[in-house]
Amino acid sequence: MTGQPGRTGRGGGQAGAGDLLALVRTGRATTRGALQQVTGLSRATVGQRLDRLFRAGWLREGAGGPVDSPLGGRPSITLEFDDAHAVVLAADLDTRHARAAVLSLTGEVLAEHSGTLAVEDGPDAVLGELGGWFAELLEKAGHRADEVCGIGLAVPGPVDSETGLVVQPPIMPGWDGYDIRGRLARAFTERAGTAPVPVLVDNDANLMAYGEQRTGYPDCSAFVLVKVSTGIGAGVVVGGEIFRGVDGGAGDIGHIRVGSEALCRCGSHGCLAAVASGGAVARRLAETGVPAASGSDVRDLLAAGHPGAAALAREAGRRVGDVLATVVTLLNPGVLMIAGDLAGTSFVTGVRELLYQRALPRSTARLEVVTSRLGERAGLVGAGALVVEHLYAPGRVEERLLALGM
Repeated sequence: MTGQPGRTGRGGGQAGAGDLLALVRTGRATTRGALQQVTGLSRATVGQRLDRLFRAGWLREGAGGPVDSPLGGRPSITLEFDDAHAVVLAADLDTRHARAAVLSLTGEVLAEHSGTLAVEDGPDAVLGELGGWFAELLEKAGHRADEVCGIGLAVPGPVDSETGLVVQPPIMPGWDGYDIRGRLARAFTERAGTAPVPVLVDNDANLMAYGEQRTGYPDCSAFVLVKVSTGIGAGVVVGGEIFRGVDGGAGDIGHIRVGSEALCRCGSHGCLAAVASGGAVARRLAETGVPAASGSDVRDLLAAGHPGAAALAREAGRRVGDVLATVVTLLNPGVLMIAGDLAGTSFVTGVRELLYQRALPRSTARLEVVTSRLGERAGLVGAGALVVEHLYAPGRVEERLLALGM
C-alpha cells in the first residue's frame, strides 16, 4: 500500500528525510504516526527516511508518549533531534576585543573565551588568532575537532550573506571584500588538524537580534535590536528570519544623517554614530579630561556611576530615540531591544523620551522596549543558531546525507 504524496516536501514533491527532521526539530511531529499524518507518506516510507537520520546520528528515540486510544496499547515512541552528535564554533568580533565559544546544537555554551583582538590589525592576523582560540576551546570543552559541524562569525560591518564578504565596512580597515570564510576555515584546519568545515559570516547586530529573538521572544513576528557600542547598528528579525535587505545593508542606522557637522569614521559628516555611539560619548568625555577611548570605557564609567558619563549617555539615547521613532513607525515591531556598551538606564531613558514623543501612538501601543537578556553572549548564540539552521535545513540535510553515503 502506498501513501499519499508528501504534503510538506519542497516544490510540491514528497517530504524527504530533511523535511522529517525539520518536523521533529520544531516539535510539529515527534512520532512516526504523526509524521505519517502530517506528510501523507506511508509507514514504510517514513521508516526508510528515518533510518537514514538514525544512521547519521541526527535522531534518537525518546520516552514513550501517551496512549491515544481508549482501548490502550503500546505508547508511541517519541523522536528527538540528537544534539550531542556535533558541536558548533562561534565568534563575535568587536573593534578591540572578541569572544569565542564552543556551543551545542541547541545553543548551550560549552566553553568560552574572550580577549583583546583588534579588527584594525587586519583579517589575516585576526582570523588566524581565532583559529587558535577555537582549537584551545575544543580541548577545554572535551570535544574533538572532527565533531565540529560548522563555524559562525559575527563582525561589526555590513555583510553580503550570499558571499560572506564584508562590504565597505566603516570601522574594519582592510576587510572590504576579504575572503573571511576561506581564511577562517584554513585557520581552524591548520590549528586543529581536521578537515575544513562550513563558515557562515553575518553582521554582529543581525546575529545578536537572531539569538535574542530565538531564545527570548520566539513568538515575536517583528523584532528589532539596536547595538550601541563603538558604532551603532540594528538587527531586524521578521517572521523568524533575519532581514538583511538586498545585499546585507539593512539596519545600518548608525549612518543616518542627523543634522550635525561631526565627522564620522565612514568619512561623512553628521552620521548618528558620530554623535551618539559609545565612541562619540568617549570622545566628549575625553575632551573634559575624563580618560575614555571607546564604548567599553564608557560602559565602565556608567557602571561606576560617573555623572558626566550618565548625562552624555542620556543625551545620546535621545538622539538614537529620535531616529528609532522612524524605524518603529516603519516596521511596527513588537520588541525593541537596546544592547551594547551604552545599554544602561541613562541611555534607555533617553531613547524612551524621544521615541514615545516622536513615534505615532499606534506604532508604540504594543511595543516593548527592553534590554538584552543574553548580554555579551547574544552574538555567539545567534552565530551558532545561524550555522545550525543552515546545516539542518531540509535541502542541506539531503545533500549531507548523500555525502555521507546514506
